[in-house]
Amino acid sequence: MGSLDGKVAVITGSTRGLGLAIARAYAAEGAFVFISSRSADSVKQTVESMNAEGWKAAGLAVDVADLRQVQLLADRAIQTCGHIDIWVNNAGTTGPYGPTVQMDPSVFAGVVQTNIMGTYHGSITAMHIFRRQGSGKLINMLGMGYNKPAPWQNVYGSSKVWIRHFTKALAEENKDCPGVGVFALNPGMVLTDLLIHNDVIAGSEDRLKAFPTVVRMWAKPGEVPARKAVWLASSATDGKTGLEANVFTTSVMLMGLLREGLHKLTGNKADDSGVKMKSVAPWKPGSEN
Repeated sequence: MGSLDGKVAVITGSTRGLGLAIARAYAAEGAFVFISSRSADSVKQTVESMNAEGWKAAGLAVDVADLRQVQLLADRAIQTCGHIDIWVNNAGTTGPYGPTVQMDPSVFAGVVQTNIMGTYHGSITAMHIFRRQGSGKLINMLGMGYNKPAPWQNVYGSSKVWIRHFTKALAEENKDCPGVGVFALNPGMVLTDLLIHNDVIAGSEDRLKAFPTVVRMWAKPGEVPARKAVWLASSATDGKTGLEANVFTTSVMLMGLLREGLHKLTGNKADDSGVKMKSVAPWKPGSEN
């Protein structure tokens, strides 16, 4: 028996990266998982792959920036399984690394729409269902910048600050429904395309010289934070709300530093972090005309 037997979980942004790792971890623990992303082909392929492994999965292509599409995802899950027990707002994106004033405003707005509005849409959709049922667990994803300013990654970091405060306030507002848990998960650095494939505003490349080393020291495969996501969704957190789970702990940081130091002391070449960077032109007022 798995820790999530009989549970139904909806995970946004779950056809690759961390979202897929969480979906697979939930399915392995017995949950019926609903896959979603903006690509219908990716959703179809992911669902087929999981079903071929003997897991229970279905899905729907959804842009989380559109509330109606998020509601349709919830409707599909309820039509299929009769209820939803777990909702993970994982869909997220970043802007290019560089000064805020040089980022294309349309790119900035896109990050806000996905990270902030997407989390908001998923949260209110799930919470209406959970309160009606009297049970359910909502998990919102934090990230770099959630606890302090993130210069040169301002829109992403600021979106994570918003998500943290939004999630904590939502948990407080819904304490009158003890069967409903509202949680935040900081997965730390995760080895995904979102982390290692970077657009950099021209002129800011030198600021990222140390980034491949940082990734090599501290980035983990998605399966690591996925285990924490399973714990949050399991009976271990029944009757609790407002929890903030952090995968990037002091011990993880120290171990990464130790490994990197040993590589340098012994002269052994550390594994390639796989980081790739592409320069993009800085935005200037009037350039959109």
